[in-house]
Amino acid sequence: MKKNNLIKLLGIAFVVAIVSTGVFYGLFVNKLSSNTGSGKMLVVAARTLRPGAVLKTDDVKLVPWFAPDLPKGAFSSADQVAGSTVFDTIGEDEPLLVSHLASGQNGGSGVPSGMRAVSIHVTDSTGVLSLLRAGQKVDVQVVVGRGNSEAALVRTALEDLQVLSITPQPEQSSQGATLPVVTLLADPRQADVLAAADSGARVRLTLRNPLDQERSSDAPLSLGSIMHATGKTIQ
Repeated sequence: MKKNNLIKLLGIAFVVAIVSTGVFYGLFVNKLSSNTGSGKMLVVAARTLRPGAVLKTDDVKLVPWFAPDLPKGAFSSADQVAGSTVFDTIGEDEPLLVSHLASGQNGGSGVPSGMRAVSIHVTDSTGVLSLLRAGQKVDVQVVVGRGNSEAALVRTALEDLQVLSITPQPEQSSQGATLPVVTLLADPRQADVLAAADSGARVRLTLRNPLDQERSSDAPLSLGSIMHATGKTIQ
């Protein structure tokens, strides 16, 4: 009698195991099928791509992408990137993104065609730096001469330049001082002015109201003229 009961229990356990395995297998297969069935493809680099390379279809390849949506700025077809110019290095098997490619309107890192990104070391602008954000507008002041000398001169050299990025951590400048760095968007002529100022003068930034279209006088102002202009308005 006991032997018959044991056989029945073993039979029930065997049936339960088969049913459980079937349920688990069915759920697993359905989940796998739903992932592989999304049909999304992602464009990645077939080899390491260097800046300046003009992409051909064999420079990239497609890999399956199981998530419902592609990463922001990604591509799903090689034809979408063929003929584009690489803006910065893309590693092998790394996804191609809009920010990696230069275009006629707006290249990678927000540098439009015909414009330049220029980094300068700024001085005496700590308070302004704490307010700066990418996309804001600034004026650039250039100061020459010692700060305690009446011969010191200041001039607003450039106005209404867009900020691309701010690096508040100081780094060594060409003048030997340790200063924070701000990267500005400039045309080629303005880029030369910024380079000259950064290499031979102190550069200050003033934060500009984005709606302000006024232009100030570009005449240099000396410390001496301020000290001797008692009761007068400096023009």
